[in-house]
Amino acid sequence: MQATGTPTETVRFEQNHEAAERPVGRSIQRGMLNTCPACGSGRLFGRFLRTVENCAACGERLDHHRADDFPPYIVVTIMGHLVLGGFMATEMLLPMSNWAHLAIWVPITIIGSLLLMQPVKGGVVGLQWALRMHGFGGHEDRPEDDIPTQGPSS
Repeated sequence: MQATGTPTETVRFEQNHEAAERPVGRSIQRGMLNTCPACGSGRLFGRFLRTVENCAACGERLDHHRADDFPPYIVVTIMGHLVLGGFMATEMLLPMSNWAHLAIWVPITIIGSLLLMQPVKGGVVGLQWALRMHGFGGHEDRPEDDIPTQGPSS
């Protein structure tokens, strides 16, 4: 969906593209499937956790997201619940030594975390795209959470 044609048509395409509805659920799902949240067909990641600059299918710029530490936090929360539940269920049914538990649950935790990281980061990028955060809305971030300064109180 590249903008082609006369300059007037290009401006009209860009305005319609910016004003288009961005469903949150669909955008997160597309991101979790490692595809572009805008079109759903281009790749989201060039390497394991590095997003591509632009979508090859629609040209949407994807490299200015700010996922930061949120995906690992989500992965730790999910894996913590799964591993703790699995450990407790295993311990109730089959008492084992600490070494046996380490041999089972450490690899499950590491492999599960690695498998979840890319889809979770894709979902976060999809969420940011849908909510027009961090440059996805065509404007720079504004410090809207800053508390205004007031004069000296008496």
